[in-house]
This record gives sequence, C-alpha cells and structure tokens, in this order.
Amino acid sequence: MDSVDGKVAVLTGAGSGIGRATAHSLARRGTTVIISDVDADRAQLVAGEIQTLGGRAEGMRCDVSLPEDVTALAERAVLDYGRIDVIMSNVGVIAKGDPLEIPMDAWSSIIDVNLLGTVRVLRAFLPTLIEQGSGHVVTTGSTAGLFPYAYDRLPYVATKAAVVALSESLALYARPRGIGVTCFCPAGVMTNIVEQIREYGPSTPVQPPQIPIISAEDAGELVVQGILEDRLLVLTDPLAESMIHQHAADREAFLASQIQWLDASQ
Repeated sequence: MDSVDGKVAVLTGAGSGIGRATAHSLARRGTTVIISDVDADRAQLVAGEIQTLGGRAEGMRCDVSLPEDVTALAERAVLDYGRIDVIMSNVGVIAKGDPLEIPMDAWSSIIDVNLLGTVRVLRAFLPTLIEQGSGHVVTTGSTAGLFPYAYDRLPYVATKAAVVALSESLALYARPRGIGVTCFCPAGVMTNIVEQIREYGPSTPVQPPQIPIISAEDAGELVVQGILEDRLLVLTDPLAESMIHQHAADREAFLASQIQWLDASQ
C-alpha cells in the first residue's frame, strides 16, 4: 500500500496502547479510523483525541470474543464508509504463572481472545477486502511467539505463535488477491497490558533482557511503516531479528542459553 491517505481503517483493541498509537499514526497520515475496544469509553476517548487534532475518527465498542460484536463492527464500517482498506486485529491478554498452576479456564479464555478473536476479525472483514481486491490486514503477534524467553505465560506464548503462523499462511492466500498482510511482533512496548494479566503463583522474568522497550507511539509508527512497505513481519528492535536467526540456526543451543539466563536471574 503506497499511501494510507484517504483510506479507511478499523482497529480492534484500540482504546489504549499499541492500538491507540497506531490509530493516531494512521490518522496523522489522513486515514479515517474506526476505533473499537471492549471498553466503549476508551474507544470514544481515543476517537475524540483524533478528532481534536483534526483527524477523522469514530469509536465503537467491540468484544472480539463475541462473534456478533465483530460482525456488527464490520457491517457498521461498510455501511458508514462503503469500504475498508486496513483492518488491525490487536488483542492480547495474559495468564501468568507456573505452567502447572495456570488452570484450564484461563487457557480457554486466552485462546478465545488472542487466537479466536483474531480469527473472528479475519472472517468478518476479509470478504470485503477480497471483494475490493485491495486492502491490508495487520495482526498483533509477539516475539514470545517467535523464540522462547520465559515459561510463565504459556497460553500467551501458544496463542501468539499461532497468530504468527496464521498470518504467514494467510499471506499465501491474501497477497495474490491484492491484500497485504503484516504481523506486528513487539518485544517490549510500554502499554497498559498489565491490566489484563492474571497471575497464578510467583512471577518469573518476563522480558528478554537484551531487547529495549519502546513507547507505544514508536510501536504505532512501526506498524504503519509495515503497512506502507507491505512487510510480513514487523519487529521493534534489530536485536530481535538477530535472536530469531540464532533460534532458527540452532534451537538446542538457543534454548540452553535461555535456560542459563533464567537460572542466573532467579
């Protein structure tokens, strides 16, 4: 996509953090943005921020765990604007704790939001993009789904790895139909995701210590650049790419080095 000026974008989970920052970044470039979030007040607040700055935006409640909410969001966007050019599925909740302490209902909940929430968004919006023969899909993965660095958030890791794989395979289908696919895989971004964390037992290290944490605003800019450059995988720091290569080259050695780091940090 050469430009997002004059385009229409729909973002889920955009009431805060990466979603909010991406909405602002798109709006600054002339995109009309539909801000959706499970918290309707936050969605309206972000839309108001953009409007105050001279951009075009509206807020709408959407719980991605509810198919009817996602369908309503897609129908509203098409009804109001006649087209959709960018759809960003931006969801991420975490259950944290010893692998044996995280209960099955937490697993089910994380899978329902992080993975199936993304699937619901794709099923609701892809038909419009395919009919148009154009558009761009953004999913939110994580470096946690690319290489191992902590064992205390297995449901999150599993769902984010699934989102990465889903995005890569989706690109096989979407790109020949004129639709770009980008998977944003942050290593560490300053957001309010801690509000979504449910803890079970004592905590363990949760960030790869070598990779810098960036602001949500910088993350939003990276997402938009990924759209403009039609990049499949967008990372937040070059060191993450180096770690991906190390992991791919020798998984056993990489795992041993991560175990050594975890042992030293505890």
